[in-house]
Amino acid sequence: MTIVINMRDGLDEMKISVAAKLILDGKLVAFPTETVYGLGADALNGEAVKRIFEAKGRPADNPLIIHIADFSDLKILAREIPKEAKLLAEKFWPGPLTMVLPRREEVPHVTTGGLDTVAVRMPAHPIALALIRASTMIAAPSANISGKPSPTLAEHVVDDFYGRIEAIIDGGETKVGVESTVLDLTSERPTLLRPGGLPLEDIERVIGEVEIHPAVRGKLVNVAKAPGMKYKHYSPNAQVVVVEGPRERVRAGIAELVEQYHSKGLHVGVMATEETEADEFFYLGNTTEEVARNIFRALRELDKRGVDVIIAEGIEERGLGLAVMNRLRKAAGYRIVRA
Repeated sequence: MTIVINMRDGLDEMKISVAAKLILDGKLVAFPTETVYGLGADALNGEAVKRIFEAKGRPADNPLIIHIADFSDLKILAREIPKEAKLLAEKFWPGPLTMVLPRREEVPHVTTGGLDTVAVRMPAHPIALALIRASTMIAAPSANISGKPSPTLAEHVVDDFYGRIEAIIDGGETKVGVESTVLDLTSERPTLLRPGGLPLEDIERVIGEVEIHPAVRGKLVNVAKAPGMKYKHYSPNAQVVVVEGPRERVRAGIAELVEQYHSKGLHVGVMATEETEADEFFYLGNTTEEVARNIFRALRELDKRGVDVIIAEGIEERGLGLAVMNRLRKAAGYRIVRA
């Protein structure tokens, strides 16, 4: 039995206490963050964390992010806290930034995917922070079946996990729509492992130039130091194709692809920033922020409408655009058409 705890109208301390007790009892609770919904368990309870992997069907070597509510909690999790971590936390926490640091022995290996590093962030959502403060530090990947699009609505979590976890906190639609940015501070130089809700440009204004890991643009890795580096991610049931290039040519390229797929008798969906003739259409928005907020919802909704193929409009890789394109390319399995 899964209980759905409605907090769409705002924070409710009584309801938070119910969810917090479940976390402390080793149960699984899905909850909203500013990025996407997370599937949470007590980060230092190895048996509880194992249940996250089982529920999601997540590979054991795919590390989880630990969510904290106070900077001082880092001392419990990390052996060292470099000056860059302090600068970034002062500027961007709470917020969509995850930092990878050297792991303390107190953190179970199951939580870190067997690595000697730990990924930590402080979410900016009031429900997430209240839940952590009322319980403990929470390990939480996105609350979706492994490999599927991440959830930005409680309804998405219900679709994937109702009857499989103890509780889902419904806090309405998430604000950012893509997961946190992951920055490795254990390498020789700060390295971007996953683009996300905090643009790379903002980070570089605080700590200087950041290296970009090859996995960000699709290179396979043997060891994943952060979620999203090694395994298939964000994929709906329909085949996804991304059309990239100058905007005016992208529009023409999408129209050509729609015709090609129609000629094969396929049901076609399009997700784009301008109305396009297709069997099903999802408007992504007018700004990069709106596109980021809507891409996972678009993938899920077009899937529900029963399309065979989803054609996605590529956007410029500036600001949140880098995170958007990282997600779209992964969702497409790197099926990319150059317009």
